[in-house]
Amino acid sequence: MLLKSLQAGDIVFGKVSRAVYFAFRGVVLGGGAKGKKLAEAPLRRLGAAKLANWVVKAGEVLIKMAVISEKIMAVAAMELPAVRAYDALGINETSAKSMPFENLATLMQSPATLQATKAVLDRFEKRLLLLSSSVANIDHLLKHLGSPKKKAPPTAASVSRYSLRVVLCSYMILAHPGAVLSGQGEKEKMLMESAESFVKEFELLVKSVLLEKQSTDAAGQKMFSAQLADFDRAWCAYLYCFVVWKLKDAKSLEDDLVRAACKLELSMMQTCKLSSDGQSHDLSHDMKAIQKQVADDQKLLQEKVQQLSGDAGIERMNSALSDTRSKFFEAKENGDPLATSVANVSTPLSISSSGSGFTAQSLPGASSSSSSTSPMKQPTDNEQMVNEMLHEDDVSFGGNSDNVSSAEKEFQAKVKATMGKAFWDLVTDSMRGDKPDYSQLINLVKEVRDSLHELASKELKEEILENIDLEILSQVLGSGSQDTRYLGQIMHYSLDMIRKLSAPAKEDEMKRSHEKLLNELAASSEVNDNGISSFVIAVIKGLRFTLEEIKQLQTEVRKARIQLMQPIIKGSAGVEYLQKAFADRYGPPADASASLPVTKQWVSATKSIVEQEWSSHLESLQALPADHAQRIVPVLPAGHGAPAVQASSSAASSSGLPECKGEKIDKLTRVGLLQLISNVEGLNMQSTPETFQINLLRLRAVQDQFQKVIVIATSILVLHQVLVSKVAPPELQNAISELYDALVKLLDSNPDASTKEIVEAMTSSLATVGSLPEKQAQATAELATKMLLKSLQAGDVVFGKVSRAVYCAFRGVVLGGGGGGKAKKLAEAPLRRLAAAKLADRVVKAGEVLVKMAAIAEEVHGQWYKALAL
Repeated sequence: MLLKSLQAGDIVFGKVSRAVYFAFRGVVLGGGAKGKKLAEAPLRRLGAAKLANWVVKAGEVLIKMAVISEKIMAVAAMELPAVRAYDALGINETSAKSMPFENLATLMQSPATLQATKAVLDRFEKRLLLLSSSVANIDHLLKHLGSPKKKAPPTAASVSRYSLRVVLCSYMILAHPGAVLSGQGEKEKMLMESAESFVKEFELLVKSVLLEKQSTDAAGQKMFSAQLADFDRAWCAYLYCFVVWKLKDAKSLEDDLVRAACKLELSMMQTCKLSSDGQSHDLSHDMKAIQKQVADDQKLLQEKVQQLSGDAGIERMNSALSDTRSKFFEAKENGDPLATSVANVSTPLSISSSGSGFTAQSLPGASSSSSSTSPMKQPTDNEQMVNEMLHEDDVSFGGNSDNVSSAEKEFQAKVKATMGKAFWDLVTDSMRGDKPDYSQLINLVKEVRDSLHELASKELKEEILENIDLEILSQVLGSGSQDTRYLGQIMHYSLDMIRKLSAPAKEDEMKRSHEKLLNELAASSEVNDNGISSFVIAVIKGLRFTLEEIKQLQTEVRKARIQLMQPIIKGSAGVEYLQKAFADRYGPPADASASLPVTKQWVSATKSIVEQEWSSHLESLQALPADHAQRIVPVLPAGHGAPAVQASSSAASSSGLPECKGEKIDKLTRVGLLQLISNVEGLNMQSTPETFQINLLRLRAVQDQFQKVIVIATSILVLHQVLVSKVAPPELQNAISELYDALVKLLDSNPDASTKEIVEAMTSSLATVGSLPEKQAQATAELATKMLLKSLQAGDVVFGKVSRAVYCAFRGVVLGGGGGGKAKKLAEAPLRRLAAAKLADRVVKAGEVLVKMAAIAEEVHGQWYKALAL
């Protein structure tokens, strides 16, 4: 029956295939918990409901692929209008060379040129990030593009990948090199050649979009992706030459490279606990991988120094590295904090050795003064868990990490995979040949034994030591027999112990996976294609699997322990723990000025506006009882327009969030958070104060809500303006409600919704107005579209007023303390003037996140804030 049922034409095969298809369809279209139930239903009829988890996992891959494909198509759809607007300017190599210098300079500085070119570059950058799995990191170069008038170089957040000024400068260099370049040396020659290559690739990319050569099929996307990659490589090469030329003798670049190499060396010595002879014993496989990664990164840094400054630069780098080692060991012998205060390198440098484009990531602290910045110091897993407990009543340990979907998480995964592969390759190589070295293998088994010993109860500790005997293992391996029996016994016992120490609910699943592994190892071939013996294959695969299982077990145990401590952590103990952990990473409050550069800048900027914002808040409080008659647009009579829902008086206290009473640090923290989330630029780790980096995801989420509210409020305001004099109040109310519901659904389901989709929502809402004649309705729709597109531009007057009104709404909640009482009324007042009072609930919900964050931050980091605010 089985053989017959597995044939494609069989009836049973067809029914089973159809049921499996329905299961997959349920996951792909249903998603989440509903998707799993939809998958289980057809599988249960086959008696195979256990397969639902497999189907869900595979279906989620399809969902992610569909989302990415949709984003790519949306970005591609927005490219053509932007490129057409740029092409209309008539800027190309031929026209630039035909223009006098003054005329070309005037054209490059015109608002139309700047706006159109920036739009094209932004679309290309976004498309690059979607299409490319690995994008060269050029932050190290972008930081040198700041104006000399600025006090500090720009961060990666404030500079686009394709700098508008540098892109337009390529045409100036190409058309009038004599007027732009002060000399004709080697650097100038390289700059001219790279500018010519970049302009060529740029114009080819623009031309391809205009001719619509790229298509939505796989072949078309691949072709366009390759062309975009060529453009990006040309940009990296040109930017490198531009920065070198700008810095004249490239001394600053060399200093950055040498400083980066020294920071890597110092961090590696501290992490791996090297002795003065450069040796370290009993290193874990992660530490050895770090050593190899640092060596590889330093080699690439040396190549760049060689390219910039020749042998003299290499000599200076070697001298700096030698001085770094000497000072470290001297400090270590003297008990100086220098030897123990170095931050670990969380991720290696990303350096491309191909071509002339330098892409080394700028390490934090690479400035002329080492005290002006601090290295990136990541909070531990325990800190993050404690922080989650303090911020949320119902903590989901797994949910927070799942939300990290950006390049940060992907890059960390790539780094981990690279480091892991490097280490296991080293272990494999050490056991090859006629005289294998088993020292690393014994150290790994020791790590397994020690990890299990640490996790086990007192009753099991002695048993573990007896069953994993390193002395016997050394003797067996030293005999040269490559007998896997004793190692197999150790591995079998280790896996049994892992199951015993794990949660009972996972025992069956773990037992199946462990048995599968052992069967695979037993069936290993004698020699693989690379000449590696079956003994080596079995050892590497088994140990790697065992160590991964132990890591998962350690994570579960840590989470379980913290959950048991949750009632204590939510009290003062949690705050004290975070205070101590923060002090361990950044030093005491007295050192805040040097160790917290981003926080210092944030505090300084906030201090200059905090009193003005507080005064405005007090004025808003005083105006609450008054009649809200002053509005940007006329408000409809009672019962019409977009009325606000009145909250009960008890709602304010139900939130449990404190109102700001004017205390100095409390005011500063709350207003400072408002400044962060209201920034047009997206927040990232480099632009976020050190005290809030642990809450970066929360800040990003609130910033996202802030921008959504602006878009919805602007759209409602435009709709209100075009219809208020043409239709009756009930019909206007219905249109506004339709638009509100459509935009909420669109923006919540698709954070990257295009302007086109927003306009379509506006048009659909206008279509519900049936009282307008057809011609008038069409003219109204065209007017609304033009007004909306204009009002959504950052420099527009309406956009500015709406943004300020939304900011005031958020300020009312953040300073008012959240809840549905006073804070909500403070949020409704400015929104009502936009006919968008419906948005008050969204503002309150997002603002409450900031209130809680500010309260906890003041408790944890208050001493550091006071030190910086003096």
